[in-house]
Amino acid sequence: MKKLGIVVTDPTDWTADALIQEARKRDFETFCPDLGKMETSIQKNIEHMTSEINLLELDAIIIRDIGPVKNDSHVYRFNVLQQLEESGVTIINSPAAIQNAANKFNASCLISKAGIPTPETFVTQETEKAMKITETLEDVVIKPVFGYKGIGIKRIKKNEVIGPDGIPEKTTAYDFVCGHIEEKGMVYIQEFIENPGRDIRAFVVDGKVIGAIYRNAPEGWWLNNLSQGGTPQECRLTEEQENMCIGAAGAIGAVFAGVDIIESKEGCFVLEVNATPSGAGIYKSLNINVAEYIIDSIENRL
Repeated sequence: MKKLGIVVTDPTDWTADALIQEARKRDFETFCPDLGKMETSIQKNIEHMTSEINLLELDAIIIRDIGPVKNDSHVYRFNVLQQLEESGVTIINSPAAIQNAANKFNASCLISKAGIPTPETFVTQETEKAMKITETLEDVVIKPVFGYKGIGIKRIKKNEVIGPDGIPEKTTAYDFVCGHIEEKGMVYIQEFIENPGRDIRAFVVDGKVIGAIYRNAPEGWWLNNLSQGGTPQECRLTEEQENMCIGAAGAIGAVFAGVDIIESKEGCFVLEVNATPSGAGIYKSLNINVAEYIIDSIENRL
């Protein structure tokens, strides 16, 4: 019996549960290692242990959620995953793909190099230069380079800071940008793409789009994430949109990915690629179980 680890911090997460159930149907012996409890011993042999198992004994690992990390723990967890991969453990998505997607700056570079349309993006470490960019573009989005679920995203329109709900905030654009740079050391700025009040999340597995949904923003909002109150709706992609999503996932190096694209009068743009995506929205909207496709991918690699 093949041993499969599903890395997750919350086993009640819909996607994690779907993966566990599907793996058991396929007769995998399943484990849910928590990397936050991982320990390594380096003696004559190297062992990477969780409370359940020596991770080197696994045949494959699916990474759903590495968990909150900070300081050296972030490097440690990814180093272990890289060593497991080098030792022959099949890992999807690979540590490299997850790092590529998690770093929005790096992802933007990779997507652009692949020739895929992405919003104009600027990064600077200086407040004055950041302000000049926001004033020139007039309408921009400020994102944490490492962020998820739309948390911490702000919009600056004509020198006014606007929250995800569309309500202007009291802080000035200068103070916000200055504080952001003081905290993060840099600022990642994207042009705001005028859109129909929605974006598209496509789920890609092994170079194919298995389903896509619109994420409709709540009334008055400009942020569309389902975790921020957006509502899912079935979406039928054009051939061009499908190719964009497949190309973006490939540029990141992801076996499976959630690719976010935005529509505008000027065409479509890839916003982000998520290499640890939830499959809940696709399932609830389309009755497509992404776990079936991901486990297929694992079986094909073993």
